[in-house]
Amino acid sequence: MKEKLFEINNFKSDLSASIIVFLVAVPLCLGIALASGAPMFAGIISGIVGGIVVTTFSKSSLGVSGPAAGLVVIVLSAINDLGFEVFLLAGVIAGIIQIILGVVRAGVIGYYFPSSVIKGMLSGIGLIIILKQIPHAFGYDRDFEGDNTFLQADGHNTFSELFYMLDYITPGALIISVVGVTIILLWEQPFMKKIKLFQILQGPLVAVLSGIGLNLAFSSVPSLVLAKEHLVNVPVSENILGFISQFQFPDFSQIGNPDVYVVAITLAVVASLETLLCVEATDKLDPNKRITPTNTELRAQGIGNIVSGLIGGLPITQVIVRSSANIQSGGKTKMSAFLHGVFLLLSAMFIPNVLNLVPLASLAAILLTVGYKLAKPSIFIDMYKIGRRQFIPFVITVMAILFTDLLMGITIGLTISIFYILLNNLRKPYDLRRDHTDTRETFYIELAEHVSFLNKAKILQTIKNIPDKSFVVIDATNSQNIDYDVLEILDDFEENAPHRGIDLKIIGFEEGLHTKGHWTRHSDEYNNTIEVAATT
Repeated sequence: MKEKLFEINNFKSDLSASIIVFLVAVPLCLGIALASGAPMFAGIISGIVGGIVVTTFSKSSLGVSGPAAGLVVIVLSAINDLGFEVFLLAGVIAGIIQIILGVVRAGVIGYYFPSSVIKGMLSGIGLIIILKQIPHAFGYDRDFEGDNTFLQADGHNTFSELFYMLDYITPGALIISVVGVTIILLWEQPFMKKIKLFQILQGPLVAVLSGIGLNLAFSSVPSLVLAKEHLVNVPVSENILGFISQFQFPDFSQIGNPDVYVVAITLAVVASLETLLCVEATDKLDPNKRITPTNTELRAQGIGNIVSGLIGGLPITQVIVRSSANIQSGGKTKMSAFLHGVFLLLSAMFIPNVLNLVPLASLAAILLTVGYKLAKPSIFIDMYKIGRRQFIPFVITVMAILFTDLLMGITIGLTISIFYILLNNLRKPYDLRRDHTDTRETFYIELAEHVSFLNKAKILQTIKNIPDKSFVVIDATNSQNIDYDVLEILDDFEENAPHRGIDLKIIGFEEGLHTKGHWTRHSDEYNNTIEVAATT
């Protein structure tokens, strides 16, 4: 079904969700720009483009795009080495590469991430959100919004910051965050949902408004009023011309600079991986379980990055924090992501001073509840009940993300999952039955439906351990695919069996089709897999 941008039946839900996503996105855009060594307005531009441009071309129902914390290190290094205008050129080229990746259908990579790893990613991100937002809730705002790495530039890490913040508690911020969390939790109670007014006015929005109101009320109490560093800080222009003057453009004179292409390829690969991971995670969170076409998403992200680079914005990916906030705020269609981009544009143009009244502590209250929903204890319990082959990769992914960063954590989790896949293949290539008579032992080996090269070691070990002068039956009747590597092992065994006094019978192949090196009925030239037909 084609994803529509506008559906009147869902407009109320999408509008309220877009406001929450907009409020969450503002400090994230600014924080990531600050950490990247880029102009603050560059973060706002990428948020606007991610909301309006990417959403227009994307078929993701609930994904929200914008500047990503996972690109901060790459962007910071590239800006330092190339300069901002030349870096923008690299961003444009990265977008072109992403479009090419979508055209050649590289988005299929996204379907190969195991469910345990994706669920681990969501829970890991949820815990990171909680741990990173606690300092902001207490009024310690030294670290930039959107930071998701374990080690900090100031020498602290995610956990040491929790102790370090105790020396910098801001009472006003703590009060605002506690009130905000209380309001959000209260709004989710069944009796509140029955009241029509509270169905229209969402809890997170009320939490933000209450934060603004409380801080204005604190103006008469100097010890409670929040300083500028504890509030949203959008660049303010005196007029429209001042707003337009903040846009910057790529330096196309460096189109032949090889360093530009190195940065562009790096950005394209990392941004595409982050997007594909987020797409998988967002689809899992979607209550309607809609599936996003990944190749279309890569092309949409590429278009967004071209536009963002052309007008002075940072590179864009689909982002799980904003996407999960969208889902948990009641977003139903693409309209919520689109409107959040429109609100970013209008607020930056016309009401930056109003936006700068929002306390970061209020936004921390929203994100704390988002983080909890992503990492609820019940999720860990459910994964444990499924079994260790799902639970262990899940937990390791969570821990790896906590102690490294998103991409490294996913890589570690994926490695563990692959280990379990290999282990599973090694253990189940066949069913072995053993009988003993007065004269000799009989071994009956029934091959599995699919026997891959991963099973070579196990099959070789079994054949080696069969005693001499035994009777062996190898049954491939139920096998549909047997890798050529395994067929070679069987062929060698047939040749060697007489020398060991082994009486070997092989069934499931037509007579004469298993001469040396040719155990095949049909050979797949692409992957050397043999399709085996049972004898009748």
